Amino acid sequence: MAATQEEIVKGLAEIVNEIAGIPEEDVQLDKSFTDDLDVDSLSMVEVVVAAEERFDVKIPDDDVKTLKTVGDAVTYIAEHQG
Repeated sequence: MAATQEEIVKGLAEIVNEIAGIPEEDVQLDKSFTDDLDVDSLSMVEVVVAAEERFDVKIPDDDVKTLKTVGDAVTYIAEHQG
């Protein structure tokens, strides 16, 4: 079953918290992974891999570059999951 936007945000918040130590409540749709959440490129790879597993979605490297904000990632996952 496909996750809702709310479930995706919560899941990403848990993933970012686990990998980068960012408080879950700081992971908001308008936040930039690099500028606001200090997720570096290596951590971003880990976030992507964890999100792929959690949401049953494949995120090609070329698409990862387009995921600048949490909102970008949520929209991408919502459209490609399952």
